[in-house]
Amino acid sequence: MQEKTLVKIQNLFVEYRTNKGVLGGESIIHAVNGVSLDIYKGEILAIAGESGCGKSTLAKAIIKLEPAKSGQIFFNGKDALSLNKKDLKDFRKHAQMVFQNPYASLNPKMKIIDILKEPLEINTDYSQEKIIEIVKEKIKLVGLDENCLELFPHEFSGGQRQRIAIARALVLNPEFILADEPVSALDVSIQAQVINLLKELKEKYNLTFVLITHDMSVIEYLADRVAIMYLGEIVESGKTSEIFSAPLHPYTKALLSSVPQINKSGRKIILKGDLPSPANLPQGCKFHTRCPYVMEKCKNCIPDEKGISHKVKCFLYE
Repeated sequence: MQEKTLVKIQNLFVEYRTNKGVLGGESIIHAVNGVSLDIYKGEILAIAGESGCGKSTLAKAIIKLEPAKSGQIFFNGKDALSLNKKDLKDFRKHAQMVFQNPYASLNPKMKIIDILKEPLEINTDYSQEKIIEIVKEKIKLVGLDENCLELFPHEFSGGQRQRIAIARALVLNPEFILADEPVSALDVSIQAQVINLLKELKEKYNLTFVLITHDMSVIEYLADRVAIMYLGEIVESGKTSEIFSAPLHPYTKALLSSVPQINKSGRKIILKGDLPSPANLPQGCKFHTRCPYVMEKCKNCIPDEKGISHKVKCFLYE
């Protein structure tokens, strides 16, 4: 059975312009560099990579919280980058985001009931009775009691706040949710609860998730497919089982070698050097400055993407 593409990203570029400070002028941060990616309906797609690789910027660009320099993002066949005001409002009903820090993403001056009511009041013409009914349903769905609705965010733990943030994302019954490092700010003991909640919601409502994370063990447990990102590019993508059992790209192998394993021999791959600045990208293959298998052409030429379901950008697989 052929999978339905819910979101199709084609050759997406996102740049930031920043001042150089006292020296004057400006520098260009190349955050996302020509990303093309399909997101299938009903799947959890993880986007992984080091801090600074552009994965959060990509997520925000998909949901139109960051402007794209060029490229296309199709959501259910419509180009999300060229939506008018009315269509953009409709898009917001179908695509929502859960942010990394539950301490910063909830308004501290609003009660939980008002935080959850707000998207419904803005985007629907429901009566207050209907809105309150939906709010109570969603707060129970994420494992919290409706008595908490009259409290303020500071009265909750980090895990409870993230559940509230997930409930806020669910109140409009979206098809598509972007979760940007949804458990990285939580205690380890709470992370598993939130991860299992996301998995249950996906299976119960056939939701489509994009999971932004650097935690490979979370990806292995939760994601159907994974895309590995380096300096704004997708260097490898495929089914999670294939990526974890037979990684192809040297960068993917290095990431996977950093995952703690019990009763498994194998030396951790230590990459030389630091992640280059996105304001000064290397020529050729972006990974060549740290790659243990670097060849001369890697320094000057950009590798094409090879493969069909398991794709990789690397000259080792020509």
